[in-house]
Amino acid sequence: MILFLDTANIDEIKQAVDWGILDGVTTNPTHVAKAGKPHHQVLEEICGLVNGPISAETTSTHMDGILDEARELASIHPNIVVKVPLMKEGLKAVKRLAEEGIRCNVTVTFQPLQALLAAKVGAYFVSPFIDRLNRIGEDGFQVVEKIRKIFDNYRFATKLLVASVRSPLTVMQAALVGADICTMPFDVLAMLYNHPLTDQGIDIFLKDAARIPPERVDAVRATPAPEPAKIAAAMDTVKTPVIPELTKSQPPVTITPSKTPPALVVRRSGGGSGLSQAGSAESK
Repeated sequence: MILFLDTANIDEIKQAVDWGILDGVTTNPTHVAKAGKPHHQVLEEICGLVNGPISAETTSTHMDGILDEARELASIHPNIVVKVPLMKEGLKAVKRLAEEGIRCNVTVTFQPLQALLAAKVGAYFVSPFIDRLNRIGEDGFQVVEKIRKIFDNYRFATKLLVASVRSPLTVMQAALVGADICTMPFDVLAMLYNHPLTDQGIDIFLKDAARIPPERVDAVRATPAPEPAKIAAAMDTVKTPVIPELTKSQPPVTITPSKTPPALVVRRSGGGSGLSQAGSAESK
């Protein structure tokens, strides 16, 4: 899920950028008023810090005025996304701006059919305000779930941006229902890192690490690597053994056959029989 910071405070934005988790920023007239600087100056500073969508809000209530403000804001930086409130004049302006290639964030959305209309006119973001719904007794995340279902049913390209977030629980719920983006104040973003068991575990490991005996310097001596020059010299001293060639004039091998063993002769005498070697003396 994409994470935005909902602020115009430059110091907060710098810290979030340093953490490496910030994808964009949403601002509104309330945030800019707290910054105490001109609107365009604040936006230019933010765009110089964050390489992502930066929402900047219009304040006109008529289409022509919204169009003029939107074009001026979009000219500040390519990352600017123009915030337009959800009303008839606002959505008329959003349709025109979408045709001109200017991205719009349709804000102060509180029910699924409003989000449907915003998607139909080509809104880039639609921002349902969750905790404001919760504060009047409505379930803000039922609204988010219905918007998600509508967008998926009709394959709208509009991205679902959960806004008006006041606790990490809301961020988790946004992730679970499949919101594309969640924008939140700096303190809520910082709280996403926290859990008491994480702090306890780190403390235990650090205390145990302090009890490990130090390494003995004389017991851990690395064997110096041989110098390249010495390796080359050693290789030169290795002589390749000379294998004598076999000559073609070597005499052939002569095989002398052994003498034929004496034949065995069968002699018969007195009806008996016996075996003796030819040429040997007869037994008396």
